[in-house]
Amino acid sequence: MRFSLRQMAIFVEVARQESVSRAAEALSLSQSATSTALGELERLYDTQLFDRLGKTLRLNELGQSLLPQAVELIERAEAIETVLEGRAGFGRLRIGATLTIGNYLATLIVADYLTRHPESSAQLQVHNTATIIDQIARYDLDLGLIEGHCQHPDLVVEPWLEDELVVFCAPTHALAGKGTATLAELAHEHWIVREPGSGTRETLDQALRHHHAGLKVRLELEHTEAIKRAVEFGLGIGCISRLALREAFRRGSLVPIETPELDLLRHFQFLWHKRKFQTAGMREFIALCRNMTAGVRRSDEIELPYIP
Repeated sequence: MRFSLRQMAIFVEVARQESVSRAAEALSLSQSATSTALGELERLYDTQLFDRLGKTLRLNELGQSLLPQAVELIERAEAIETVLEGRAGFGRLRIGATLTIGNYLATLIVADYLTRHPESSAQLQVHNTATIIDQIARYDLDLGLIEGHCQHPDLVVEPWLEDELVVFCAPTHALAGKGTATLAELAHEHWIVREPGSGTRETLDQALRHHHAGLKVRLELEHTEAIKRAVEFGLGIGCISRLALREAFRRGSLVPIETPELDLLRHFQFLWHKRKFQTAGMREFIALCRNMTAGVRRSDEIELPYIP
């Protein structure tokens, strides 16, 4: 075997960063050492793994074929080293979660995971569905927890838990007293909504696909808490997960509007790359997720600590 694990680790990081200098920084190596190791790997097999576009390196067809095997090799080597050194834990787990899951569920599950496995470490990134899908596809994350749909051919999607969006308004809004609204009534309102690319926006758009007039979108925001505040201030009505609104409804600072004509159900889902080695840490984290929601039909029925 002519290549080394060090060369493979550098290849993987350069592929992730698309830059030798950024890969060197991530690996705490000099740029010269990183570039030399990558060049040696390519010369060993008289081939190229990247297309050079200025200072940017993009995987060519051979590099794309090699990457998942290289990632698996490095992860298995790290697992072997953990056993040989007598260390407990699962190493580092990189998790990506969409906003509702990340803010209301994932942080609690990560805390449980680290409490049970104190010698492990975790990184949690919170982005919209489109970003999480892209990061999983590029091996930047080990596991995704998403709210939207995923059609990426290289990714595995596994259902987790049912979730429901709900339309809501301020208690002073005209619809608050009615408690229900038709599509025609909703079309006349100003809306505060999530940005395109989010699972919440995708579910709302899908529910309204036969309503040709469209919504009067007054404001697009990337955070559910910002949407809640904007609706409380009377800027319009919104639509986000019932889980994120549970405490606001209890306090009466926001009011649900029933919409019988809209199907606002969706599913939280697990996501990982189909060619990625599924580590023990990934399996443990998924098991903890399922344990948290065992016996629960919908996300807003989960017993959680106080959510402001």
